[in-house]
Amino acid sequence: MTKVGDKVRFLNSVGGGIVTRIQGNIAFVDEDGFETPVLLKECVTVDTDRFYGKDPAPSKEVKTTVAPTTESQPQAAKPQEPKLDIVTTEHGDIINLVIGYEPRELKHLNTTNWDAYLINDSNYYLYFTYLTRSDTDRGWTTRYAGIVEPNIELPLGTVNREDLPAMDRIALQYVAFKRDGQFQLKAPVAVERPLDTTKFFKLHCYHENMYFDSPVIAIDIVKDDMPQRPMVIDSARLEDAMRQKRKLDNHGANQQRLKSKPNQRPQIIEVDLHIHNLLDSTAGLSNTDMLQAQLSEAKRVLDENANHKGQRIVLIHGKGEGVLRKALLDMLRHQYKNYEVQDASFREYGFGATQVTIH
Repeated sequence: MTKVGDKVRFLNSVGGGIVTRIQGNIAFVDEDGFETPVLLKECVTVDTDRFYGKDPAPSKEVKTTVAPTTESQPQAAKPQEPKLDIVTTEHGDIINLVIGYEPRELKHLNTTNWDAYLINDSNYYLYFTYLTRSDTDRGWTTRYAGIVEPNIELPLGTVNREDLPAMDRIALQYVAFKRDGQFQLKAPVAVERPLDTTKFFKLHCYHENMYFDSPVIAIDIVKDDMPQRPMVIDSARLEDAMRQKRKLDNHGANQQRLKSKPNQRPQIIEVDLHIHNLLDSTAGLSNTDMLQAQLSEAKRVLDENANHKGQRIVLIHGKGEGVLRKALLDMLRHQYKNYEVQDASFREYGFGATQVTIH
């Protein structure tokens, strides 16, 4: 039975140290000055000589002599630091990071706890922090801060039902480096991801994963050196925008086409596709639902003016992540092949609008 003060090695990963404290089934192991949480079942107790990589020396008789006038105290030899074997892989200079939540009892999701792990699939050491917050919090809570070695699975701690309300969002920050030899410099990374904690109680949300032996909820943090930052819609900003009075009734304005004088170019019709100008509320809508609403509004205006040759229509989509702009261009390319499409005036609309001329 492992206890506080024991020297241990990790069963399924490289490393080891001295057990400083035990909470539940988690042992906290002091390794090179960093306290690492490890499942008790993953700890193997070893004696001092074996822990430091030595063969036990044979016992010998030692003769002692005492000087008649002075006393001497032999100094205890300092044990050498354990030299750990670091595993490297052929493609390890490309960083892949995954956070996984593994239930202890998959068949009892209403009562079980979950073990959180960080997978470092790379040849880099990482100084990192793992943080969480709820949607109602203004700040973040640090759940783990330390160092993870190359190509290793690191336990981040236990999650219980009481922890889940504070885990609507997770974040990971890290700096990558190598201890021996030269290496390619990696930029510091901070990734924030939403976490739907209701999935923890749904069996179909657990899937097989190449890094785990049992089904887990796995979240990609970095994939092939690319931080996985999803398109984030700020619900607070949307709510503030909906509270304000709309400056224009876009639906009515788009239906009433401005008349032009004879021999003059028709005036431009502007279509603002920002979601808060189209819908009173986005509650319950997914990103896909909102994108479809924006595309439907653009299509409606284009179809209403299909017979107005020379009419210019400016679709205001904003800069954002470029998702709406790409979807609009795909729709124009396939459904309105004869129309002229170009970027709208930068002076008037910046980079956030596309102009369509009907032919």
